[in-house]
Amino acid sequence: MSDEGRRVFVIFNPASDGGRGEKRIPRYLELLRRHLPQFDHAVSCRSGDEASLAEGALQTGYDTIVAVGGDGTWSAVADRILSLNRTDVTFGVLPGGTGNDFGRNLGIPGNDLEAAVRILAEGRAISIDVGNIIGPSRHEARGDALREDRFFLVLAGFGFDVAVADAAKGAKFLRGELLYKITALQQLFRFPGFSATLEDDHGFSRSGQTLMLTVTNGEHFGGGFPIAPGASVQDGVLHACFIGDAKPLRRLILFDRAGKGRHEESREVDATAAPLFKLSFPHPVRFEIDGDIYAASQRELTVEIRKGALRVLAPLG
Repeated sequence: MSDEGRRVFVIFNPASDGGRGEKRIPRYLELLRRHLPQFDHAVSCRSGDEASLAEGALQTGYDTIVAVGGDGTWSAVADRILSLNRTDVTFGVLPGGTGNDFGRNLGIPGNDLEAAVRILAEGRAISIDVGNIIGPSRHEARGDALREDRFFLVLAGFGFDVAVADAAKGAKFLRGELLYKITALQQLFRFPGFSATLEDDHGFSRSGQTLMLTVTNGEHFGGGFPIAPGASVQDGVLHACFIGDAKPLRRLILFDRAGKGRHEESREVDATAAPLFKLSFPHPVRFEIDGDIYAASQRELTVEIRKGALRVLAPLG
């Protein structure tokens, strides 16, 4: 993508990847100055700063916003761009987090920093789908005000997914897929299951006791799990996966199949794709959006696709 006329603002989250993100900042700045000479940057100081920094940059006239971190950082910045309805803005990501699933879904390497920077300088701008979860909720850790809807890049997850996210907090020595696998294995024997109903707008319905319910945009989540094999961020639908509850040993089998993208073959699993899903629960639930935990204030939620809503920088070809 040509640098001519672009005003690029880069937002670093030093707290990403359990604080390891800070160590990548000098290297990223060196690479950015080499491959993308015209840019400005800022470093967030606390959770939630990334969205505010993005909004300030947009108000100042920047037309390309780059977020450096993991899925939570990327999601917060993209959510602000989308909430402001800035369809004229291009969004870029540099990996520095734990899961980096959105980058993986785009084909952006997680460990090759120079290759990731080159995509910002030389890649192509494409329009991708995003998810929108509708229903009052607030960010659990920040305790911010209730919002009626939120955008997401990778997934909205319920049940087991939230238990794993809780268990992974504070991990010092593990990250990415290995962190998810270790904490998930623990929760296979601890998580009690929950009750949910999933419906789409074409007559599909599944309800009952479940281990996990996810609605995803793209193929991967949880540091690389192919929860929606073959899905993409440009296919115009969301992908729901309802995994019915099972005894611990059966859970182990399901977990192993999920890691290989073969869980959809299992009798406990219903996987379906649609532009809109309605979810209901016996009581308001906690749920995950792109690695962050939110608390709903009502029993019903709607999740819908926003086709081609976000312009992002992706690899060539």
